[in-house]
Formats: sequence, structure tokens, C-alpha cells
Amino acid sequence: MRETTALGPWIRRFLLEHLVSERNLAANTRRSYRDTMCQLLPYVSARLHKTVDRLAVVDVSSKLVREFLGDVETSRGCGIATRNQRLAAIHALARFIGEHSPEHIAWCAQVRCIPYKKGTHATVPYLDKAEIDALLACPNRRTAQGRREYALLLFLYNTGARASEASELTIADLHLDHSSVNILGKGRKRRQCPLWPATVGELRALVVDRSPQEHVFLNRCEQPMTRFGVHALVERTAMKVQSTMPTLATKRVSPHSIRHSTATHLLSSGVEINTVRAWLGHASLETTNVYAELDLEGKARALAKCEVTDGPTPTKRWRADADVMQFLRSL
Repeated sequence: MRETTALGPWIRRFLLEHLVSERNLAANTRRSYRDTMCQLLPYVSARLHKTVDRLAVVDVSSKLVREFLGDVETSRGCGIATRNQRLAAIHALARFIGEHSPEHIAWCAQVRCIPYKKGTHATVPYLDKAEIDALLACPNRRTAQGRREYALLLFLYNTGARASEASELTIADLHLDHSSVNILGKGRKRRQCPLWPATVGELRALVVDRSPQEHVFLNRCEQPMTRFGVHALVERTAMKVQSTMPTLATKRVSPHSIRHSTATHLLSSGVEINTVRAWLGHASLETTNVYAELDLEGKARALAKCEVTDGPTPTKRWRADADVMQFLRSL
């Protein structure tokens, strides 16, 4: 089988060269694309009764891709968002092959014609201020581990940082003398975020006498926290405070729901929506507009401004005015 027709070499170039060197995608995005290939290839191999190393590009037909996406939803129990994420990776692979191999342009067009599936948009989960306060009050700040956990939770709420952004934060990114932090977000875009004095105090105590190249947040083994560790901490803390804050039992609490809470609370306090967009590192204002929909307090204030107040007492109809009727009869 010629190299241009074999699928394996194309996937190798796609994952190791195109995504890394040409597009410089984030590590998490590259892992997502890799995971898609790890699911797609065994599926196609089983359906065609061919070993993975013998698969040709055209074996991944649009028909099989559609069946694979259906299997992602049914057999794997994934939602529409995951299904579309898998399709995005397949589209990217098809575009890459089509750009470098003219003989596969027709195949590329067929695969890229597979549409994304529309689904309902779930309500963005966020926590009330009392629920956030309960999370922050949970760590035992008399212990070193409790102080580390409190500093991380406070940082997440202050900055609205994603779990990956917090786990990758280094001491060099902190500018505590200026009460700000430099966060590396999606698309390798950096943003400056202000820090509250309380957050500055906690971070200053956390990084004292440490190298600027070290990660800010460490686990109990003094190793850099991963994004999974950040998720585990938030979920564990939410479980602990459910007895005192029962409403948390009905919500999915994660670092991202804390991020949503930051945006919603900023809007409720009167912060302009463009400032919130820059605060969270959104590329588009449309993304931030989701939080304006959640801002119930802002809606209530707007409704109060538009509320119709009681006007003057309506005048009586002219037929009920005896003086007017008498005047008309006298004419």
C-alpha cells in the first residue's frame, strides 16, 4: 500500500507535525484529537475486518464516520457536545489530508460534509454568593494543607480561572506588588487579572522563598497540581459542605461552575460586560453574554426601572358629567 493511500502515516503526521508545529494547539486539544483517533480506528477496523495498520484513507468513509458518531452517542452514552467534538477532530484530519493529497480531495469533501448536530443548550451552572462563601469556609486554615486549599479556591473565585489555567500557573506569573496575575488561557492568549488584597495575602504566603519557575499550587506530596487534582479538590470540598449548605447537593460543583459564578457575581455587582469578557479571557462577547442571561438581580433592576407606576386618576367619561350635559342642552 502506497504511503499516500495508507491511513497510518497521515494520522502520524497529523498528530505529531500538523497539530504541534503548524497549528501549535494546546496540549489538551491535542489529547482530545488523539483520543478521537483512538476510538475511530478500532471502530473502522472492526467494521471492515481489517487490522488498523492496513487501513487506507478511503476506508474511513463518510458512511462509517456517521455510524461511528452514532455509536459515540448510543454505546458510549456521550452527549451531543462530545459527538460534535469527535466530528471536529475528524474534520480537521480530513482537511489536512485533502490539503496535502489532491487525490483525496473528493474523500475530504464527503467527510467534511457531515454536519454538526444541534442540541439544546443547558443552563450554565453557577453558585450563589452564600454557596461560594460556604466552599471558602470549608478548608481548615490552621493546617498547611488547608491553607493551600483555601488559596486555590479563593484564586479560582477571584480570577474565574479554568482548572488547567490554575494548574499551569507559575510563581513568575504572579505580580503581587501590583495585585495582578498573568494567566495563560485558551489559544495561548495571556490576560491580566486583578487580585483582591485577600488573594494577594494568601498567595504571598504560599510562594514565599520559592523559585519563580515553580508551579504555584502544589498537592500534599509537594508536586504540581494537575487539572484533575483541581477538579477533585473542588468536588471534595462541595461534598463536605453539603450538610451545612444543602442546595449544593442539587448542583454540579466544579472549577468551571466557580468560573461561571465569578462572571455572574461580577455582572450582578455592576461590572460592565466587556470588563467581564476581558476578566475571563473570552475571545467573543457572545460567550460572555450567556452570563447576562443568568444575572437575575440585573434583570430585576432593569424591570424596576421600566415598571409602570400608578398615574393620575382617570377622568370621568363626559357623559357622566352632569354640568357638561346641561351645557350641551342649553346650546
